[in-house]
Amino acid sequence: QVPLVESGGGWVQPGGSLRLTCAASRGTLNREVIAWFRQAPRKEREPISCISASTFVPNTVKGRFTISRDNLRGTVHLQMNNLMPDDTAVYICARGNGPVCAANWGEGTAFNSWGQGTQVTVSS
Repeated sequence: QVPLVESGGGWVQPGGSLRLTCAASRGTLNREVIAWFRQAPRKEREPISCISASTFVPNTVKGRFTISRDNLRGTVHLQMNNLMPDDTAVYICARGNGPVCAANWGEGTAFNSWGQGTQVTVSS
């Protein structure tokens, strides 16, 4: 599997925005199932969003986070608005092993390639 690379993380004040990017180290992510997860210290990995032909966003971040594709660049993005301190985590993208976001995609078992993650820190 071609490795995934995340970028765009950093420090932001509460209420701020960040745009994360998931890219393949070679080639494109067009038509791939891609999901974002986050891992905060002392917390379980949390599903954030998944994109195939449709998009899936849990209620925990719905209305603030948006997943999208840039088919020209072959990348997937996570736009995060109105960030809060509880959003502080390492954000990781993953490539699915099927054609769609599985019903249980949030469990993380339907993905066969994971990036290293990008740190997002929200604090004043």
